[in-house]
Amino acid sequence: MLLAIDCGNTNTVFAVYDGDDQRGVWRISTDAQRTPDEYAVWLTQLLSLKGLTVADVTQSIITTVVPGTRRGFDALMAQHFGITPLVIRDPNVDLGIKIMVERPEQVGADRLVDAVAAHMLHPGDLIVIDFGTGTTFEVVDAEGNFRGGVIAPGINLSVEALYMTGALLPRVNIEKPDKVIGGATVPSMQSGIFWGYVSMIEGMVPRIIAEYGKPMKVIATGGLAPLFTDVTDVIQAVEPDLTLRGLVEINRRNRP
Repeated sequence: MLLAIDCGNTNTVFAVYDGDDQRGVWRISTDAQRTPDEYAVWLTQLLSLKGLTVADVTQSIITTVVPGTRRGFDALMAQHFGITPLVIRDPNVDLGIKIMVERPEQVGADRLVDAVAAHMLHPGDLIVIDFGTGTTFEVVDAEGNFRGGVIAPGINLSVEALYMTGALLPRVNIEKPDKVIGGATVPSMQSGIFWGYVSMIEGMVPRIIAEYGKPMKVIATGGLAPLFTDVTDVIQAVEPDLTLRGLVEINRRNRP
């Protein structure tokens, strides 16, 4: 079985796959100081709840955007699983796509993995919107190549910044308000956060399509993606496990 690890700025996702069948998926807060032994104690317990053991995991693939986490994951796999993982952006890992930007080495590994998965699942020219720590718009051409995109502050980051810098502003939940015009501070903030992001999506997508010059399908992923799909018609599909699906596909392409 394959253990796929997606280490993001906020959370790290561990998922076990038997072929394309997901046997378990678990999340933990990202912490570059966490030791391999801490990961192992946590992960082995969760594996056992699914009727799995360390011996069932024979392959691993990792993507991380957080400096300092790579060593811990490598040690986890070597010391507790006895395997050497594939790591996205290592020279020996072939993504099967071209990175057609000015500085390809600066593109986040997760953005490339999303591009691989999106092209595999949806033919044609694509915009992939990932609602993560940052809200990213990725442009993927009909051949599956990464053509650049847009990076904006993530919605949770914006909420936290508003709370931290506004002396009298409370921390609010991200949810669709009943009205656009808020009658009090909390609904006013929720409206600005929610409808502000909807407006950004509806404004950014047409601009990208106009500049690209071709019709494009819009795919959404990330934990907050379902929150926005019912209120705008610019998003045609939601893929909650897009990055994990991409890791499974890249692992398949690189194994004998």
